[in-house]
Amino acid sequence: MSSLSGVPRPAGQSWSNPATWHLRTRLILLSMALLVTISGAIGVASYASMDVVLTNQLDAQLKLASRGRPPEGNPSGRPDPLDARGQSVGTLNARVVNGQISREAGFLSSDFTRTSLTSADVATLQALPRDGVPVDRDLSKGDYRVLATETPYGDVVITGLPLSMKQSTEASLVLTMVLVSLGGLVVIGLAGTALIRRTMRPLEQLSDVATKVSKLPLDAGEVALALRVPPSAAHPNTEVGSVGHALNLMLDNVSSALEARQRSETKVRQFVADASHELRTPLTAIRGYTELMRMTEPLTEDGRKSLGRVQSQSERMTALVEDLLLLARLDEGKATQATDVDLTQLVVETVSDEKVMAPDHAWQLQLPEEPVTVRGDAAQLHQVLANLLSNARKHTPAGTTVTTGVMRSADGSVVVTVTDNGPGIPAEFQGSIFSRFTRADAARSAAEGPGSEGSSGLGLSIVDSIVRAHGGTVELVSRPGRTEFAVRLPAAGSAVS
Repeated sequence: MSSLSGVPRPAGQSWSNPATWHLRTRLILLSMALLVTISGAIGVASYASMDVVLTNQLDAQLKLASRGRPPEGNPSGRPDPLDARGQSVGTLNARVVNGQISREAGFLSSDFTRTSLTSADVATLQALPRDGVPVDRDLSKGDYRVLATETPYGDVVITGLPLSMKQSTEASLVLTMVLVSLGGLVVIGLAGTALIRRTMRPLEQLSDVATKVSKLPLDAGEVALALRVPPSAAHPNTEVGSVGHALNLMLDNVSSALEARQRSETKVRQFVADASHELRTPLTAIRGYTELMRMTEPLTEDGRKSLGRVQSQSERMTALVEDLLLLARLDEGKATQATDVDLTQLVVETVSDEKVMAPDHAWQLQLPEEPVTVRGDAAQLHQVLANLLSNARKHTPAGTTVTTGVMRSADGSVVVTVTDNGPGIPAEFQGSIFSRFTRADAARSAAEGPGSEGSSGLGLSIVDSIVRAHGGTVELVSRPGRTEFAVRLPAAGSAVS
């Protein structure tokens, strides 16, 4: 990743957590920015100090060279400083008499001859302030530090020294500062990366543990929460270590809570399984004695109705007990009896059964030309289809069209859809529609009275559990006018065994 800063990851280095990598990069950039700021401040201060020193040196040389210059003609007989020995190449000498530059004015050449001034140079020198303060001027030979001094004899002596040496020295200083700063940036980048990586490693370990825990399915089932922050990153005497220690304590607490929940759920499931198994015998006896009384005892009309009601409720209770037993077996992870199942034929038979039970609905089929076979438990897959079709039959008004389709997707999996054009499932129930004992029609069932045979709330939960046991998924899409359940099963050969 380089979009954040241009600081590359080291070759072969796996920084699995983007957040810690971004933090590392920001710290490195902050260090580099701090170094650039410090280097810039030092460079500016050094440049300014060097400029002042060199300028003062030039000014001292100028004042020394301009002292005591005699007037034109040298009436005192003293030597003319314009012709003094030891002057450096490039020195400017000029004298202004009566507002005019003397003919001897010029630049000292390398062969110790004097180069004449240009007209532009003459104009520039005539405009110089005569207060004895050195100034910078641009002349034909380059930039000069120039001093114009009025002598006691009434003329003005002008002395100038080239700024090339000063500029060269300052340029060398700037180059040196730039090279040193760049070298410092490289060093601090490498050293900072190593140091920050070492410092941030415990934080990355914390982040990795927290990320892995966040992806665990903690909502249901048996969960082994064995993830912990390593002891090297969980030392309570450091800032990051104290966070790691606190995270480990929290994970210990969560693990204990999950184990307690699992023990409680196991006890509840075992109780449901045991109770359901024990209820099968008395329910069978109730149905048997009901049939015996119907055949052997003379009953009044009300007696026959009451006995019929007892029989229907016992059959309903038996079906509920069988559903609970099936869920208990699925919860225990018991393997299904897998065989090759002709899903197309199973759909045709199940829809035919529902058509007999609800002739007031329109039942349609959308089947491929070739049979579709899956690997699974035929009885359980039949129950999946029966529960979905029964759900559509019970919760839609007469005249609703229910369409059952089978298709094979591009990845080889098989998709079975049950679609109706009924009123749809309320949005607030769709998120929990596959949970146990969830009933979107609870209010309607209550309104129908105690004699109503409303939904037990287990049908769709059984569908979800069976499909998951077969390695598949079931999804719901519902809105007013269209509700679709889509069951996706693995291709034959990849399903559960």
